Amino acid sequence: MRTKGHGKASGAGTIINAIATYKGSAFGIELWTHAEVELGNDFRDITGEIELNGDTSSDTSLIERCVELVLKKFNLPLRAHVKTRSEIPLGSGLKSSSAAANAVVVATLAAIGEELNALDAIRIGVEAALDTGVSITGAFDDACASLLGGVVITENKKRELIKRVEKDSEVN
Repeated sequence: MRTKGHGKASGAGTIINAIATYKGSAFGIELWTHAEVELGNDFRDITGEIELNGDTSSDTSLIERCVELVLKKFNLPLRAHVKTRSEIPLGSGLKSSSAAANAVVVATLAAIGEELNALDAIRIGVEAALDTGVSITGAFDDACASLLGGVVITENKKRELIKRVEKDSEVN
């Protein structure tokens, strides 16, 4: 038997970079990454695929690690296929990795029928980003802006959300 889950998260932009002090600030943007996680006993392990403009040759270690961490948290077999597709250009500074991690964590939770509060879900993606070398600080600020939207201020070392403000993104 196979089950599927879907998730999405937005890109983000940096206001204050957290590398120097671990305090950071970011804002969500209206570009999206979508993830689909399929679970099945016929899978041998966790495999990943990133679709971006028809190219599927990108490194999948981050999205695979996100699935692995969620499944381990709930003591489930590590058998899945994860696929992401994104409107966010890779390496553009628009937090495509944070969006991918968040979307995959949400999709994996949906596939297994479990829920976590948003900050705990974000922390899983941050752990995966650190584990795979995608981020120096874990990019907790970027990840919060990506999943929660609005403007966020965070303490990345402690993985704490200090403040979040919703902002109207309409330009007049």
